Amino acid sequence: MTAPFEGGCACGSIRYRASVEPLFVAHCHCADCQKITGAQMATVAGVPADSFSVLQGEAKVYITKGDSGANVYRSFCPNCGSTLFSTADAMPGMYFVEAGSLDDASWLKPTSHIYTSSAQPWAGIPAEMEQHAKLPPAG
Repeated sequence: MTAPFEGGCACGSIRYRASVEPLFVAHCHCADCQKITGAQMATVAGVPADSFSVLQGEAKVYITKGDSGANVYRSFCPNCGSTLFSTADAMPGMYFVEAGSLDDASWLKPTSHIYTSSAQPWAGIPAEMEQHAKLPPAG
């Protein structure tokens, strides 16, 4: 896959585009991602904020606190409830795109699992993949 890539919600009200390929793709097992997705984890693709744009519609934002104590802004469709993307005060300048909201997510190559300290015991994390109990240090 080459950039740009696009995605949106289930009902088609909201559309977005990222103009560059993700800087990283990770499976997040934090408790918030589990609740937001209704699954054992969320798969997110991190892209620079200046490469991300909403093409159509307006997402509703749900604000939570990350383990750093900083706000996390989780965007979803107010019509169908699809989770779409998020930003975090602890990681300014980044958008975290929900893989399930991409038009085609088949090209994504997750490289790590984060927040494994809160992973469900049945999540089936492959031993050969990079793993972090919490958020890994930047760099």
